Amino acid sequence: MAAATSTLSIHLARLTRYIPFTSPKSLISPLLPRCRLSFRHGVRRSCAIWTVNCRRRFSVSASSQGGWFVVVAFRRTGSIDHVGTSEERYDVIVVGGGHAGCEAALASARLGAKTLLLTLNIDRIAWQPCNPAVGGPAKSQLVHEVDALGGEIGKVADRCYLQKRVLNTSRGPAVQALRAQTDKREYALKMKSIVENTENLSIREAMVTEIIVGKNDNVEGVRTYFGMDFYASSVILTTGTFMSGKIWVGRTSMAAGRAGEAASEGLTEYLQSLGFETDRLKTGTPARVDCRTVDFSRLEPQHGDEEVSWFSFDPDFHIEREQMCCYLTRTTKSTHNLIKENLHETPTYGGWVEAKGPRYCPSIEDKIVRFQDKESHQIFLEPEGRTVPELYVQGFSTGLPERLQLPLLRTLPGLEHCTILRPAYAVEYDYLPAHQCSRSLMTKKIEGLFFSGQINGTTGYEEAAAQGIVCGINAARHAHHQSPIVLERESSYIGTLIDDLVTKDLREPYRMLTSRSEYRLLLRSDNADSRLTPLGREIGLIDDRRWELYQNKQARISEEKHRLKTTKISGGDLAEEVAQLSSQPVKGCFSLESLLKKPHVQYDVFEKYGFGNSSLTRMEKECVEIDIKYEGFIMRQQIQLEQVAHQQHRKLPEDLDYQSMKNLSKEAREKLTKVKPQTIGQASRVGGVSPADITALLIILESKKREMRERKRDLFVKSMMVESDQQATSVPVAEAVNA
Repeated sequence: MAAATSTLSIHLARLTRYIPFTSPKSLISPLLPRCRLSFRHGVRRSCAIWTVNCRRRFSVSASSQGGWFVVVAFRRTGSIDHVGTSEERYDVIVVGGGHAGCEAALASARLGAKTLLLTLNIDRIAWQPCNPAVGGPAKSQLVHEVDALGGEIGKVADRCYLQKRVLNTSRGPAVQALRAQTDKREYALKMKSIVENTENLSIREAMVTEIIVGKNDNVEGVRTYFGMDFYASSVILTTGTFMSGKIWVGRTSMAAGRAGEAASEGLTEYLQSLGFETDRLKTGTPARVDCRTVDFSRLEPQHGDEEVSWFSFDPDFHIEREQMCCYLTRTTKSTHNLIKENLHETPTYGGWVEAKGPRYCPSIEDKIVRFQDKESHQIFLEPEGRTVPELYVQGFSTGLPERLQLPLLRTLPGLEHCTILRPAYAVEYDYLPAHQCSRSLMTKKIEGLFFSGQINGTTGYEEAAAQGIVCGINAARHAHHQSPIVLERESSYIGTLIDDLVTKDLREPYRMLTSRSEYRLLLRSDNADSRLTPLGREIGLIDDRRWELYQNKQARISEEKHRLKTTKISGGDLAEEVAQLSSQPVKGCFSLESLLKKPHVQYDVFEKYGFGNSSLTRMEKECVEIDIKYEGFIMRQQIQLEQVAHQQHRKLPEDLDYQSMKNLSKEAREKLTKVKPQTIGQASRVGGVSPADITALLIILESKKREMRERKRDLFVKSMMVESDQQATSVPVAEAVNA
């Protein structure tokens, strides 16, 4: 026997056309004559929201079409028999089966938490709806770091690649990046199989519409569209582009998270009723063309690397496969003219979509408008699988109507006779600015509720996976009453990503870039395991086999560096080639280490003359070479980091009243109150907070610290005086008793 909550939903579509009213109270009160209604006014975008504060929960919100969406919920005082029902309880519930959701669910389950993954479509777990590729500048560092912690994205990409290339090879190791074109369907099936066969992890299809919140503002579970309740002390939302998603092709739109898949409705409004701020973002995907209708003789081939590189540090996943070729073409004058003539037909320039799109992955119309001095733009044609004819037209996403998309594609060399298999479209969706989360990615309003992936305003599978593994770890730790794990920005690209999200007021899709990290020379792909695998081991995601592999690798690297330092040569063929490569004379006796430090000299020169170490893998040789060649730069950046780390990591009290600090600028007071930074370093990165504000904040903190010290000293002195008085009075009393 238990009390029940009933929910009534009424959609009064465009009712204001026929029944004018100034507020929902005048409309709803006659419907519920026995309920006392009091209204609280709020804002949802440009629409109004009222929430009833009474025993019967009630809310009314304006829809974007001008109608009213009414939700009435009330608790019945009577008892109801629940026949054949039982509570489904878990430690962690993950909502959404994309790249963030998969990493979160796997991490949680592997840490021993009973985990439930709820997704709209089990057959679309880990789907790659846009470009089926993993990695790229800064993104590959994220993938390496997820793998170093014990995640899956790197392993699955290594299993399912169609082509691999290391980018920026002419530049330094800090910005070099691995990129893999993957088989879209194979990738999804592999990840789905891993998720389905992981212990402690259950999967279920459902659309979550409500978060169940306890009396102490703590999460207790979720409620689905069909009224099922699932209970857990930790809930992770990874909704991707599905939350109130809408796709656009020209002026035509439909509710969808992506093509062919329904949007998630109701969750945005419920989160707003809990006090969360929401906004809209936009992204897009290009058309897919039939490779059988493309003239490849007119395209420039882009072959994969002969020596394949790997995302995962686990050699069990280093299995080479036959690579497929990608191709390069360019836009033409006809392309640009057709776009300029039809800009008014696109959602953004036509004015019916105001959501911000990604700055660093713009649509083709954005490129033409923003870079008018460029005569052409590169367009890549990339396969989506080994057994399908679809080609992904990278760099050619558009919001133009479908009737214009084929003529536009046919202006590209090699695509004059192509046919479209899937049209391009834009998608707009709700997200929650991530300043509402702490650095553990738990929300500040609701304890135990975590946000991960595009719901935080990011774009990209890699950014989603990075947030997902952190959320999964911390959700499991929260369920087990353990303290959260926080990655500092100087420790990893993941730490930089999360710090940027929760600190800066971002209003466009966030993409990870190497330029976002101040410590990128220390945060390279090759050393991600040495930075994060010990932490993964401590947390519990790195098993004994993987830990032994890591320790053996580090031992071999250390031994090789010592060998190169102690092995000396004088003259000979090696010295001559080093002198020729570096344009520097090599005279006298030199260690192999000093030779490797010379410009343009690489480890393979040692192997050529018998001074290499055949027992090392290529990855290990790269680590040795980078550590030696860039030793001076690395040491300098480490010294700089140590100098600022102490001050940057200084904790800020949670109860600081920034509004009372008149020495801070007005903007700084507002921003710091909104973000509530946890450290001085985080406060210094809040937009609108100047170095002068940070100096003033430090002075205020020192003043408060001094006042606290003086107060403690005064209390100590008073307590000593009281104690001495008590002792003085107790002596005569004792003497009298003895007498």
